[in-house]
Amino acid sequence: MSETVHGILKVFGERGSGQYGSECVSQLEHAIQCAMLAQESDAGASLVVAALLHDIGHILDDADLPKSDEGNLNDSHEDKAYPWLLRTFGAAVADPVRLHVAAKRYLCTRDPSYSTQLSPTSFKSYLDQGGPMSEDELQAFEREPYYQKALQLRKWDDLAKVANKPLPDIASFKELLESCIANVDKYSTS
Repeated sequence: MSETVHGILKVFGERGSGQYGSECVSQLEHAIQCAMLAQESDAGASLVVAALLHDIGHILDDADLPKSDEGNLNDSHEDKAYPWLLRTFGAAVADPVRLHVAAKRYLCTRDPSYSTQLSPTSFKSYLDQGGPMSEDELQAFEREPYYQKALQLRKWDDLAKVANKPLPDIASFKELLESCIANVDKYSTS
């Protein structure tokens, strides 16, 4: 097992049990549920890995996760993880992760009824993250090469909050994680 995959498993083992706001699942449960939804949708390996790691920015450092929906829930987790994800897995993983917060804002702006499907924590963070997009923001989002993948990821993200759902161990994703790292290494020009 690579050092990178070992590190991912370690951070989920050490910090994945944390709850985010009033969500009914832990960070680890949410990550696995999201990845499972991507697999069930026959998403490619990179998008499944993006689904698994989309919120890793919440737990990469030692900052405490918010225990309630009070206060500002915008911790810029999508930006915290981006440089590392891009170096490690490439744009096919990193960009949908970077864009998944903007994707929520996009979906809620294009279809205001989408916001009614959000959990209370997700709705509060939507407001804290900027709320509805301006026309310029909508157009800029649509120019992103991975915006469609980010929209798919966002929808799984919003569904991946089922309490007490039987889940596989995160270690079951080791080979998939390794294969996405291997694909980046294969195309590097160093």
